[in-house]
This record gives sequence, C-alpha cells and structure tokens, in this order.
Amino acid sequence: MPLSWADHPFLKNQFLLTSQDQIRKILDAGITEVRVDLSKSRIADSEEGPLQKAAATAPPKSKVVPEKLREAIFDRSLAPEVKAQKVHEYSGEMIRNLLENPSSENIRETKRAVADVVDLILDDMETSHHLMMITDHDYYTYTHSVHVGVLSICLAKNLFKRSDAHDLHELGAGFFLHDLGKVRIDQGIINKPAKLTDDEMQVMRKHPNLGYVILKETKQMTEESKIIVLQHHERFDGAGYPKGLRSDEIHVYGRICAIADVYDALTTERPYRRKLEPFEGLKIMKEQMMDHFQKDLFEQFVIMLAWRKH
Repeated sequence: MPLSWADHPFLKNQFLLTSQDQIRKILDAGITEVRVDLSKSRIADSEEGPLQKAAATAPPKSKVVPEKLREAIFDRSLAPEVKAQKVHEYSGEMIRNLLENPSSENIRETKRAVADVVDLILDDMETSHHLMMITDHDYYTYTHSVHVGVLSICLAKNLFKRSDAHDLHELGAGFFLHDLGKVRIDQGIINKPAKLTDDEMQVMRKHPNLGYVILKETKQMTEESKIIVLQHHERFDGAGYPKGLRSDEIHVYGRICAIADVYDALTTERPYRRKLEPFEGLKIMKEQMMDHFQKDLFEQFVIMLAWRKH
C-alpha cells in the first residue's frame, strides 16, 4: 500500500488480495494505485502466466447479473445519459432474472451488483440525474424495483450524505429487493389487468412478510433489508400494512422506500389507470395522501426531483 499503516483500513501494508471487498475498501480509502507482486501469487504458474491462469480458474460468470451491467457502470467513455440508460436496462434484466430464481447465490450476486450501482449514484451526479429521470411505459415488478431502488438511494444520499451510521450498500440492496415477496404471490394477481378485489388485495398484502421469509431462508437477511422489505407499505398515519405502524414506529428507511414506491406506482402506466406526469403524481401525493408520509421527508423528495428536473 502506498500509504503509512495509519492512513488505510488494513492491518498491514502488504497482504494477499483475495476478495472484491478488499478492493472496495481500497477505493473507499481514496487509493488509486497499489503495487502488486505477482511472484507472491498463490495461483499456480503455467505457460499461460499467472494472470491468464487466474482468469482460467475464476468462477463462472453470474447467471443473474448481466455482464453488460458492470461494463456499463465502469465504462468511463459513456456519456452520462447513455450510461444511465444502459445501467437502468441491465439492472432491470438483473432483477427479472433474480425474481425467476431468488436463490441465496443469486440474491448475494444481485446485492454485489447493486452495491456498484449505489457507488455510481454516489460518485457520478450526472449519471444519477439521468437515472432518476428514466420512466417506463408499463409497470412490471422488475422495472418498478429498479425505479424505487434508484429514487430511494438518491433520497438516502441527500439525507445521510456519507454518514458512517448508514450502510448505503445494504440500503440499496433493500430498496432494490423491497418487492421480493411478490415471487410467492399468484402471478395472476400480480399481472391482473384491472383493480384487485378485496380478497386479492388481502393476498397481495402478504408480500412484505413473504419477502422477509425469503431473505431469512436464503440467509441474506440484514437489518436494513428486513426493515425495508417489511415496512415499505406502512403509512405514517397507521393506515398501511402489514402491521399498521404509524409515525416514529416506522423506521426512516421504510419511510423513504414508501415515498418512492407510491411515486413510481402513480407515474407508471397501469391497465386500469393512465400514468401520471411527475408533477401530477406529486400533487396527488400532497393533496390526497399527505397523511401517509412524513411531511419533511416528502418535501425533501419533491425538492430532489425538482432540482434534478432542471
């Protein structure tokens, strides 16, 4: 490491690099260069050389995370608007793949990729601006998850800055996976081209608890994901579900996701309702649903969208 021992988060200046987390910590410490001694590699040498050997013995590419997603995130040659479109498209593909098979491995891989998206939003204001402005004509669980994930991360970024008290990587995973429980709801209900009946709505209201169960079964539970998955349909006035929490009983993470969730639902086309323009959606939230949200948090959301719009 090119710094003194006291200026980086590792125990020693020289150590074996074995994980992506170590690389992330190096970058988080603001270190852009390290010296690598390939002669000390534990990867057996061959005629191909240590780097080629490493590539040959690397684990197979993830089946859930499109390789093009990471390529788009780290491609510095892309214009911000183009990068945002690609990140949005491939993030949607990733969530769709995950919902088809929400295994422990796939959830873990998705969380790693979401962490890269979070870093992009934190570090690239222009691209995050364009990401926030992307909307889809039709409502699908996977595109909705991406929209809510991006909006929630952006709001959390504005609220928490880079405070050590909040793990934005874990928050991002929770926001992107907030509707995970819908994979265990009858798809006829999920995709019904009309308003749900009362009985169907009772079934739909089970998805926060079902998402919690999936995370617990796959051992991918963190405090952040538990809060967001369980509380994103709670309402500030106690009118939400599954527990009817109110006011400060709802964690701020749940309150953030609730605002983004409702906004995206209003501004996306449904078979039984036309999509609203952003201003119309925010107006309805303010005039008809204000009791559902923490007022000052909603105001911060509006300011964020208004600033991004201009």
